[in-house]
Amino acid sequence: MPPRTSLPPYRRLPLLVTSDGDLLDELLRLAAAGGTEVEVAADPAAARSRWLPAPLVLVGSDQAQACLRARLPRRPRTVLVGRSGELDPSWEIAELIGAEHVATLPAAEPWLVDRFAACAPGGEPAAPARTVAVLGGRGGAGASVLAGGLAVTAARAHLRTLLVDADPLGGGLDLVLGWEDLDGLRWPSLTDADGRVDAPALVRALPHRGDLVVLSWDRGEPLALPAPAMAATLDAARRGRDFVVVDLPRQLDDAAVLALQAADQVYVVVPAELRATAAAARVVAATAPHCAALGVIVRGPAPGRLRAAEVARALGLPLAGTLRPEPALSRGLERGEAPAAAGRGPLAALCRQLVTDLTGLPVPGAA
Repeated sequence: MPPRTSLPPYRRLPLLVTSDGDLLDELLRLAAAGGTEVEVAADPAAARSRWLPAPLVLVGSDQAQACLRARLPRRPRTVLVGRSGELDPSWEIAELIGAEHVATLPAAEPWLVDRFAACAPGGEPAAPARTVAVLGGRGGAGASVLAGGLAVTAARAHLRTLLVDADPLGGGLDLVLGWEDLDGLRWPSLTDADGRVDAPALVRALPHRGDLVVLSWDRGEPLALPAPAMAATLDAARRGRDFVVVDLPRQLDDAAVLALQAADQVYVVVPAELRATAAAARVVAATAPHCAALGVIVRGPAPGRLRAAEVARALGLPLAGTLRPEPALSRGLERGEAPAAAGRGPLAALCRQLVTDLTGLPVPGAA
């Protein structure tokens, strides 16, 4: 069996944010010297979907003010780069956009080559966590149960897993797992988080059992989830966990959009019903622009005999899986049993398939 934290090779590319052709040519040359390809965005709008997942972001001096106005979230491994004489007052703007370093060319060329080399194949000390987001095509679709099942299943595969509840009106994912009595911090204690969060400290502070950690809401007054808190949490999770599952609201706020942009895969859960498919079309239209990969999970029963392939075709999405009715699942949830915890039934089988597809690791079934 592979080591507990072993994941298949997986790599994001460094991101260059500049519309200065001469500066871009110099940075491309340095990236080639470091042995890595890069992604290029001319401005913050083009960079937004790749901002959080990138292992390294270089912001050209020509785009520093634009990035500040765009209010892109703070993230680690961000560098402000420009030629000598273009970066004054460099540290002031660097601090405002959250850059950790200022690189002045040509003096910083060797240092930048080393930074690019760290992102080359074999250069990264650890791959970031696989991140998956789940949302419902309509209310009551079962997205939270699928999110819980995915997290439980990943933990069964000995992946260090974080389950994030991004829906302030969802009632709390700790209830889905039957963990409402476990001690630990909930979102209301973390909504002021901004910048870099210590990953081990976050894990110790949250409710956890074995390899599974949950960041949920409590049953207090509903609060908005600030985007900086989500950005800081996802950054810590990608550094300190192997697998991250985010349960999203259907009404997207800034925090939900950040999670979509950081996700490697997004699943929309849709009941096999005509009206549910029509509602899901609206959700898909709002979600798709922020996703790298979007698929549909179709849940039965199908009272009108609507087929899963027809639902997927109507939404213009790949069919990622289907869920047959499972009465025992609903009874178990009412008793406080975590979804897919026994490793048996349609939900557990689907979650094993999805986790294996995302990680390449085998997932044990029922004992």
